[in-house]
Amino acid sequence: MSSVSGAAVVVGVDGSEPARAAVRLAAATAARRDRPLRVVHAFIWPTLHSPVRPATESAPGGGLRARAERMVADAVEEAEATAPGLRVTGEIIDGEAAAVLLAEVPGAAMMVLGDRGAGGFAALLLGSVAVKLAAYADCPVLVARGAQHPDGAVVVGVDGSESSRRAVEFAVDEAALRGAAVLALHAYRHPVSTGPGDMQPLVYDESELRDDENRAVAESIAGLTERYPEVPITRKSVRGRAARVLTDASRQAQLLVVGGQGRGEVTGLLLGSVSQSMLHHSHCPVAVVRGPR
Repeated sequence: MSSVSGAAVVVGVDGSEPARAAVRLAAATAARRDRPLRVVHAFIWPTLHSPVRPATESAPGGGLRARAERMVADAVEEAEATAPGLRVTGEIIDGEAAAVLLAEVPGAAMMVLGDRGAGGFAALLLGSVAVKLAAYADCPVLVARGAQHPDGAVVVGVDGSESSRRAVEFAVDEAALRGAAVLALHAYRHPVSTGPGDMQPLVYDESELRDDENRAVAESIAGLTERYPEVPITRKSVRGRAARVLTDASRQAQLLVVGGQGRGEVTGLLLGSVSQSMLHHSHCPVAVVRGPR
């Protein structure tokens, strides 16, 4: 994977348990990639149109800023405990969460969030913050949710698109760093009948259809086995809805990776049902990859 020189892994925090899980995940990720970690908290008090003076209990917003400073300091300590020796910095930035995090993207190697939040990062996956970040960020967005299965594979959704190719590259690179295998998973369905009712004659050959789908998977991983000979890569095409297939695979996975755009069953990931299902129902952390970093 290409990368921005010196770019940090950035994690958004708000003091919630999901945010703490995101800090631990971000710290481990940064350590594996030999990147610094940047802890960011979006401080929304200024958006309430109240002046914020030095952090004292008597100043408007002072108590809130002092609490935010403690929150960031705690997150930095948690990251350092998770990955001793990791370079960690923290900052409070005035502004709304989505705007603050999107402003961090140009200098980030990866963005990491919890799957739920509070305060400035409230309801991340039910509101606009995670959707905006994953839809517009030009770096991978990693969402901490579910459980990581240390012996599981890195599962990546494949559909033959360019976005899918980038997701596969990220998945294989991440698997190499983790010492894990990759499962390149493609979901497909039978062609939709054009006639009324369900009793339509079979106008396609099942084996040919499966061969076509397998070729899409093969094209997506072409060249990666040579670049990463140490990573076992398994290709698999499964008949069924992508959301269900990927969700089921996430039950035993270390990480689930999807592209930011696609075609077929893995289409418009962050604007359609597949991405929403993954963000809400994956049983392991989810990485959304729009572009390489």
